[in-house]
Amino acid sequence: MQNDPGLVAVLAYDGLCTFEFGIAVEIFGLPRPEFDFAWYRHCIVAVDDGPMRALGGLQITADADLKVLDEARTIIVPGWRNRDEQPPEALLEALRNAYVRGARLLSICSGVFVLAAAGLLDGQRATTHWRYTDELASRFPAIDVDPAVLYMDNGQVITSAGSAAGIDACLHLVERDFGAHIANCVARRLVMAPQRPGGQAQFIPAPVPQVPRDDLSAVLEWARQHLDKPLTVSQLAAKALMSDRTFLRRFSESTGMSPKGWLQHARMSLARSLLESTNLNNEQIAERCGFASVESFRVAFRKLVGVAPSFYRERFGQR
Repeated sequence: MQNDPGLVAVLAYDGLCTFEFGIAVEIFGLPRPEFDFAWYRHCIVAVDDGPMRALGGLQITADADLKVLDEARTIIVPGWRNRDEQPPEALLEALRNAYVRGARLLSICSGVFVLAAAGLLDGQRATTHWRYTDELASRFPAIDVDPAVLYMDNGQVITSAGSAAGIDACLHLVERDFGAHIANCVARRLVMAPQRPGGQAQFIPAPVPQVPRDDLSAVLEWARQHLDKPLTVSQLAAKALMSDRTFLRRFSESTGMSPKGWLQHARMSLARSLLESTNLNNEQIAERCGFASVESFRVAFRKLVGVAPSFYRERFGQR
């Protein structure tokens, strides 16, 4: 857990994308009296001079100008006002300097075009809203654009897809700093489901069914309560009172994931929670999370989380 997660600077500009801006302020700028440790420091940074207009008729007054980016540990770039407009050179230079000194950069939706214009994504994978991925790839061929994922974490730079995916990307950064338990506490305060994995598909073909269909939420909750068992598609389909084929189709339409992928993510979420909040050893955690062996658990954890379970516990476990 971070002793001091540092300053989060959220960019504001004339023509500001209100929703993306609000996401960053809600997650990083809202006081967190429920936590007994230091939360992020936060400020709004003006890209343009004078009062700045935001979508919806709002006017934004910033806390500081671009000079404060020299102090920020994290910089959030909300969706940019015009993808065809070259961002101000002063902004691009400030972002380059921040990157060189090790600051973290996170873009939401079309904010990726600002990072691309600064040359900070060359040779890296990145994403944006599925409507803009072809344009991003065409204008910036040095970027490996992934049109499918919700967000992409390259370590120092995180890019996210359309507006709501910015919530997932920001929660992912909170998880990196404080662990899964705290990220889920923030999600609960937002009255939303826990942060979705970055590899989940950003475009679900039918998010609003045209005809009523059986709700899968009860089946998913049942699965979460039985993650220690070797769950199969047939078992889940039977719980949903569907054939295997119908269940697979509706599961994909509802979640954008396969049952196997969803179960793997659910098991990793449980494993992170147990590593953070209990003294169970790896063998016990592997059993509770439904892995056939402790070795398969270690391999899966390292693959999906990026570090070994022991390292994760050392960083985020109870002191």
